[in-house]
Amino acid sequence: MEYNIDGEMFPCLEVTLANGEQLYTQSGAMAWMERDIHMSTDMKGGLMKGLARMFSGNSLFLVTFTAQRDQAKMGFASTFIGTILPHEFHGETLIVQKSGFLCAQPSVQVETAFTKRVSAGLFGGEGFILQKVFGEGMCFLEASGRVIERVLAPGEQILVDTGNLLAFEESITYEVETVKGFKNIFFGGEGLFLTRLTGPGKIYLQTITAQDIATRLIPYLPSSSS
Repeated sequence: MEYNIDGEMFPCLEVTLANGEQLYTQSGAMAWMERDIHMSTDMKGGLMKGLARMFSGNSLFLVTFTAQRDQAKMGFASTFIGTILPHEFHGETLIVQKSGFLCAQPSVQVETAFTKRVSAGLFGGEGFILQKVFGEGMCFLEASGRVIERVLAPGEQILVDTGNLLAFEESITYEVETVKGFKNIFFGGEGLFLTRLTGPGKIYLQTITAQDIATRLIPYLPSSSS
């Protein structure tokens, strides 16, 4: 499999498949494909796994694309201003935010992951349910804005604003703490909670969120007259 990511603000992933090669994605993510690619839609794993995917931000059904000849091409377009992040798995596991998964080879699996601490689930911005991505092969994630990679040493910590966390390795500890100080809470603009990540491991941060964009656009939207 070969791939090319083109575009800045609205990137597009173009994939070239050999005969028999496959990619799967959530329903509605494919932008175009050549005629020699077969599309198959199923629940993949049964009803319970399908419902779990829905809670973690993906669709009930997954779509598998199979090339019927060499050099068959297809494209996936981003759904938001941001970045398409390629990641080749070699047995490791990433915990990914809701809607962060774009597509992957069948040897890469996506399952529902529950946050280990109640505080992280209640206040972490992504709820109790995240996505667990693991296996062997290529996977593509979708981020809002730019992606910043950081490697945390054992015991090293970083505080992240809610929603700006795209993914992190399974070795990272994920917790939530309250912003300290009355004025910081009400006038600091960072909300009441921050996510605390503790190493060792790699984290992937995204520079903007859909909520940030919506908040800035709301004052300019026309309101209905009463």
